[in-house]
Amino acid sequence: MIRLNNNFNKLQAGYLFIEIARRVSDHAAANPGHKLIKLGIGDVTRPLPPAIIKAFHEGVDDQADAAGFRGYGPEQGYAFLREAIAEADFVSRGCSISADDIFVSDGAKCDTGNFQELFAGDISIAVPDPVYPVYVDTNVMAGRTGEAKDGRYDGLIYLEGTENNGFVPSPADLPEDGADLVYLCFPNNPTGTTATRDQLGEWVEWALAQRSLILFDAAYEAFVTDPELPRSIYEIPGAEKCAVEFRSFSKTAGFTGTRCAYTIVPGAIEIDGVKLRDMWNRRHSTKFNGVSYPVQKAAAAVYSVEGKKETRELINYYLGNAKIIREAMNEVSYQTWGGVNSPYVWVKTGEDSWDTFDKLLKGADVVVTPGSGFGRMGEGFIRISAFNDRENVQEAIGRIVKAMG
Repeated sequence: MIRLNNNFNKLQAGYLFIEIARRVSDHAAANPGHKLIKLGIGDVTRPLPPAIIKAFHEGVDDQADAAGFRGYGPEQGYAFLREAIAEADFVSRGCSISADDIFVSDGAKCDTGNFQELFAGDISIAVPDPVYPVYVDTNVMAGRTGEAKDGRYDGLIYLEGTENNGFVPSPADLPEDGADLVYLCFPNNPTGTTATRDQLGEWVEWALAQRSLILFDAAYEAFVTDPELPRSIYEIPGAEKCAVEFRSFSKTAGFTGTRCAYTIVPGAIEIDGVKLRDMWNRRHSTKFNGVSYPVQKAAAAVYSVEGKKETRELINYYLGNAKIIREAMNEVSYQTWGGVNSPYVWVKTGEDSWDTFDKLLKGADVVVTPGSGFGRMGEGFIRISAFNDRENVQEAIGRIVKAMG
């Protein structure tokens, strides 16, 4: 008799962004004609840069010509893209990462969720709180946790981000027996905070000493403008032996609807005598047939002279929006984090975060993200996204200030 995976029953009521979508849909249906401005989910609004569109068209044109046509490509990604990534994102920054370490995929969300499949069911896992929900939910689905109690799952280690530690937890926050696997995300989603070289160095030193692994989500690294801050964990000596990094073109170049990302699994990481890179390659090749050729052509254009210039302009545009949001909230005495080196502004309201969400939705026709959706430590906060057009951001922040004043 067929049976279900009952671990799904442990999942809390609804995935954060599904619940937001439901409430927004109900509000829109009840208030036709209202102009709703969305600063909640981190979805971009600006068009793809011209250099990327040009390459995208070239890739499509290749598919219309017998000489240029491509069928199945390598599951790991075409060499032209992997080599461009390795050189521009890592070698140029002094990181010992090669094209062989890079696996192109259709999204960092998929990869961060899927990577846990490589590990035993009884490993100990530490996640930040607040945290991107996918890290938690996929391990719940895999059966690595107990039931949820008071918003947390038995069996997970929660690294609390607070005002006192600037929402950047350290290895000192772990229990005495540590953890086998640790998820980190910088620039952080949702708080927008960044980790310094020294702070990441502590994590790498700890992981090497404990023979543990770090899964490092760097989806927002392109928003780091401070040259003193690391954009990759591989800028820290030794990280190539203990860390896997996830990156994405979604926010960097506006690929949320185009879908392309990549995961770095260095060949130097070995567990029980097995190269983790080989194991991920086996999983990746079995369950994935590769990103489409035109999309990879478009992604490679990000590294062209024109592409670098145009994507930087795109990132600066959203950072300009973040500055407007941050400064407006500060002017009315709300404490904020992020909004610098990050497209997210984390705002302390001191109120129930879903109540604040509903207040802004119903009273201002603006969508934000309630902090408690990211974990217990997010209660009393909201996340405001800078991903929208400048005019909408200016209008929305005016509405927010009025509604919260």
